[in-house]
Amino acid sequence: MALMDFIKKQFIDIIQWTEDGDGTLAWRFPMRDMEIQNGGQLVVRESQMAIFVNEGKVADVFGPGTHKLTTQTLPVLTYLKNWDKLFESPFKSDVYFFSTRQQIDQKWGTPQPITIRDKDFGAVRLRAFGNYAFRIADPKLFHTEISGTREEYTVTDVEGQLRGLVLQNISDAVASSGIPFLDLAANQMEFAKALREQLDPEMAKLGLKIESMTVQSVSLPEELQKILDQKIGMGMVGNDMGKFMQYQTAQAIPKFAEGGGGGGSGIAGDAMGLGAGVALGQVLAQNLQAGLQTHAAPVAAAPAVAALKPEDIMATLEKLADLKGKGILTPEEFDAKKAELLKKLV
Repeated sequence: MALMDFIKKQFIDIIQWTEDGDGTLAWRFPMRDMEIQNGGQLVVRESQMAIFVNEGKVADVFGPGTHKLTTQTLPVLTYLKNWDKLFESPFKSDVYFFSTRQQIDQKWGTPQPITIRDKDFGAVRLRAFGNYAFRIADPKLFHTEISGTREEYTVTDVEGQLRGLVLQNISDAVASSGIPFLDLAANQMEFAKALREQLDPEMAKLGLKIESMTVQSVSLPEELQKILDQKIGMGMVGNDMGKFMQYQTAQAIPKFAEGGGGGGSGIAGDAMGLGAGVALGQVLAQNLQAGLQTHAAPVAAAPAVAALKPEDIMATLEKLADLKGKGILTPEEFDAKKAELLKKLV
């Protein structure tokens, strides 16, 4: 009976895996009642790795290439089985293949707005989404920590865990980067880099490695988006205070025109409500003063128009202080403009 059982056994000469679809990370070679012929071949293709597991222990890891399976090439198995090196015999062991190619276009996103802390704005709620690519870097660790003894383990099986890791680490990525939030929001490549650096050690614990990370969109609360737009506009005009006042005026003119109607005092009140009336008056006064220097006689009464009231100057100072608090003006710029305006109160 024992002889018949031996004759019925099937021996494996070649062990290999050709992936038949996308998304498979780990695949167990079907052994059934078959045994590996001593001297057989293990074929591991590029973008693959293989491990032998014997009696629950990882015996060896093989990279790309064709490997002849003997007691000399499997010293760990030899030790576990207490084989004599002169004794050639078939053996049985679980063989797992792992795909090490990049798994691209993996989506991540924030289903609900998440709260992060920023040194300039405190608590900020945002939405973001993008994609990333990863690969198996340590098949032994991935086998022991994630895929285990399953016949097949796919990207779908692990994507929920990875997406959760991304969301969990967004806040820490922003904090550890030391980059102001508005700069991260305006530069999505910096945001993606900070997020990837935060995720690298977490992915390594699973035997994985992130190859690329993208942030495709960051949605800010409306009030922060306005500040970001203003900061971008200021970056276009530089730190020149004259250009700053012109920029503020250009921003205010459409809303000023929408206010329409009424007498001069009503229009001025609408402009002040927009926080730009004084800036508009400043620019008009400067233009008028330049005209006075060229044509002094025809406009002798103009200085009364160009003069600013004390309450207008104070309103301007309050607006500039608010801009400094939001990081749009530097302290030096604020102090220079403050000194200029206070002289007009004397």
